[in-house]
Parts: sequence; C-alpha cells; structure tokens
Amino acid sequence: MAPAPRLLVVQHEPDAPVAWLGEWWTDLGLTLDVVRGDLGEHVADRLVDGRHDGLVVLGGAMGARDDALAPWLAPTRALVADAVAREVPTLGVCLGHQLAGVALGGRVERNPSGRTVGLVPVALTDDGRDDPLLSGFDGHVAVHYNDDVVVEAPAGSTLLATLPDGRPQALRFGPRAWGVQFHPETSPEVFGAWLRWDSPDGLTPEQKELLATVTAAREALRSGWRVLAERFAGVVAASRTSLPA
Repeated sequence: MAPAPRLLVVQHEPDAPVAWLGEWWTDLGLTLDVVRGDLGEHVADRLVDGRHDGLVVLGGAMGARDDALAPWLAPTRALVADAVAREVPTLGVCLGHQLAGVALGGRVERNPSGRTVGLVPVALTDDGRDDPLLSGFDGHVAVHYNDDVVVEAPAGSTLLATLPDGRPQALRFGPRAWGVQFHPETSPEVFGAWLRWDSPDGLTPEQKELLATVTAAREALRSGWRVLAERFAGVVAASRTSLPA
C-alpha cells in the first residue's frame, strides 16, 4: 500500500495555525509536517526528493519581504518558487499568497484601499468559475484579515477572484499552484484571537460586531471551505510528484 500523501506546511506564528484545513486534510488521510520558522525550525529553500507531495504556506502578520523580522521568509519564497516550478501542488494563504506573488515576480504592497477584516464574498472571474479549486465559490463568504495585497500579479498567473477594489483575491500561479488572500482555514476562535491580539485591552464595538458576524457564519464557512480542502487533497493525491534531489 502506498504511504499517505504528505503536506509540508509552513507556519509563521502561533496564532495563525493550519486550523480547519489541517483538521479536514487529516480526516482525508493526509499527513501534515508543520515547520515553524518563528520557533527557529529550519525552513528549506527547496523540496526534498520524495519527502512531500504538496506545499501549504499559511498567513502571518509580517510582510512578504520582512526578512529582517522573519529571516525564514527568504527560504520560504525560494521554496514556493521551487514547488511551483516542479508543479508540486501548492497553496498559499494570505501571507502565503503574497509570498508566492513576490517569489514568482509579482509585487506586494499595503492595500491602497486600507485594511480588510471580516467576511468578504468571493468574487470569481470567468477563469475562476472554471478553476478546479475555486469553481462554485462565487459569492461564498470568506474570512479576511490583511493589510497587504498583491498589487501586481506575476507574469503567467491567472486571476481567479477579485477584492471589492479589483485587486487579486485569488490567483493560480501554475497548473497546481494557487494563492488566496482570504483564510479558508480560520475558525471564529482563531479570528477572535487575531482581534484580541490587535486590541489587548478589549475589543471595540466594531470588532465585537465583526466577531459576531464570523461566528454566525461558522457552518457556512465550514461546509464551503471543506470542499476546497477536499479538492486540494484530490490534486495532491493525483499528482504524487517525485521530486529530484
């Protein structure tokens, strides 16, 4: 019997875990190896032969080029570029999406429209409606929590969804590589932890309302984004890429 597919998951900080995605992938029989650069764990700049069948890069509060603050970001960008070049199934979430954008030649900056926090519907493009990962999600709510966005997509990437200001909400970077500005992994509990990190002295009325809205959407978020997890797991199982050393 073939071993279970393995995902390499790059986590940047304690409050941004793989959360629901990890739960769903584990239920589907995938094995997750989580590497924590923030804890001093080594983040390799390329995938090791046969070790992993897919790559997931999670979100974080730092910027995509904050290498002085987070020195593991440079090898993470190289790791993403290596995975995309080899057509290894890859998913970047929020910061992971931005790291992929930079690694592949795009540009990330503070969003000129300001911070995006809370539920924002997915607005698929025509390409997004036909995408194997995101088709059917047009109008489905997704958790957002970001200051930065990809303002210039890498050459050769495909725009799958847009934010209200027209900037990328999701991109396909290659045949098996995606980045999403939103957080399909995030539960109301994780979202609440982010709000409390921003406001250690207590949530503002606006933040309480945001948390209540995300909490009320729990089942819609779980039922919808589990489908994305299943689809990505299917891509990983179908590819089972053997990587050169």
